[in-house]
Amino acid sequence: MSVETVRAFFAANAPDIAVLESDKSSATVTLAAEAFGVTPAEIAKTLSLRIGDKVLLVVTCGTARLDNKKARAVFGGKPRMLSAEEALEATGHPVGGICPFGLKTPLPVYCDVSLKAFTEVVPAAGSINSAVRISPARMAELTHAEWVDVSETAMAST
Repeated sequence: MSVETVRAFFAANAPDIAVLESDKSSATVTLAAEAFGVTPAEIAKTLSLRIGDKVLLVVTCGTARLDNKKARAVFGGKPRMLSAEEALEATGHPVGGICPFGLKTPLPVYCDVSLKAFTEVVPAAGSINSAVRISPARMAELTHAEWVDVSETAMAST
């Protein structure tokens, strides 16, 4: 079970962080914001991308959109979203629960600067109804993420 690999990740690396579970689905940014009582922007969404033959994860603010031109410049190729099956195979997490924690195989993780607007964000935790509350800096530290600027500069507030 995917949420269990996330629990194991936090038990080993940050035992002070608890995995939260909701009886509501948090499979989309809007649903996650409702389930965990935050604004959509405070949801940290994880995008699973393929650039050439490389798979990587980019975590952005929940209302940010990937800027393909910026992403191409940063990653050296055109980003393509993985299919649900490819994402599950690469991360071990289903769509709606994809996060940079407890991955099936190690993947490069990038945190978009859009996250820096918040003291705390709420990324998924391996299932469509689980999440954690974490500071963007701590998330980047725990996942060995590199900070990048790959989102559109104008972010909607909802």
